[in-house]
Amino acid sequence: MDRPELALHQLHAFAVLAEELHFGRAAERLGIAQPPLSQQIGRLERRVGHPLFERGRRGPGGRVALTPAGRELLPAARRALEEVAAGLDAARRTGSGQAGRLRIGFAASLALTVLPRIVRAYGDRHPGVELEIREMTGAPQLAALREDAIDLGLLREPPDDADLVAEPVLTEPFVAVLPAGHPLAARRVVPVAALAGEPFVLLPRAAGPAFHDRIVAVCRAAGFEPRVAQRAVEWQTVSALVEAGLGVSLAPAGIRRVRLAGVAYRRVTPGTARTTVALCHRRDDRSPLVAGFLEAARGLEGAGPAVRRTGSGGLRRAAPRPAGPGGRPDSAPAGGLTSG
Repeated sequence: MDRPELALHQLHAFAVLAEELHFGRAAERLGIAQPPLSQQIGRLERRVGHPLFERGRRGPGGRVALTPAGRELLPAARRALEEVAAGLDAARRTGSGQAGRLRIGFAASLALTVLPRIVRAYGDRHPGVELEIREMTGAPQLAALREDAIDLGLLREPPDDADLVAEPVLTEPFVAVLPAGHPLAARRVVPVAALAGEPFVLLPRAAGPAFHDRIVAVCRAAGFEPRVAQRAVEWQTVSALVEAGLGVSLAPAGIRRVRLAGVAYRRVTPGTARTTVALCHRRDDRSPLVAGFLEAARGLEGAGPAVRRTGSGGLRRAAPRPAGPGGRPDSAPAGGLTSG
């Protein structure tokens, strides 16, 4: 970019004088005396190489008229001043987190639970920020964060990573996904151990290793290793395969939004079988946009420190939530469609 020849304060003085066509009034608007104003206009005219005002037509108090060169310069001067003012305003708004573009990855299983609530709360506070929302499973989100392709990731079971910070948003209970005619579907609550020996429909581990391992860990804690018969990324597909009798599944409670006549969703015991949802961002990211989004998430009723960060930045699971009405564990809102 070439260095501009004209000083901004000279353009401002020129534009004000062109509006007033009177040195006295222009100097008063600018908050300076007439001699400094005359000096600024003189310097600008020397830059242009031609007079910008006709002094010979001065009336009482220093009236002037624009020359052809002055009339030609005036629109460009006004545009330059307006663009600088707009740029300064945009810079201030971006610096304060009120403008800019925020890129967010999310696991689609959260699209009908916490994601709309956070986005709505953030949008109410920061209407000038453009949001770019990308549906991604867990592993691609983490890769996109490390590569600076997204600014925030909303995903399940974030791994410990020295370069990333994971801020828990909520925990969600697991449910058993059963064919409607399965004997266990007659129960209101199903022990996880009762699923031992059943074929399982699970997401591919590559789509979300930590979340996949969390499901496997719940089964192992109940005394068995899940036998995976089918794999599917979409929760609609998981439910459809279960309806077809190809297996059972353990899934976040949000899968209950996928309503199929041949599928039963049942709460499981122990009630501590839950999955953690967190907002992740780069540890060195000091963006006010990211900080504002995190603040909006913290302010949501029902979302909060479901788990605590350790001093090393890792995650420590908190105590189970208190029981709700009827002795059932308090659960996160239902919703979601896609694994991860």
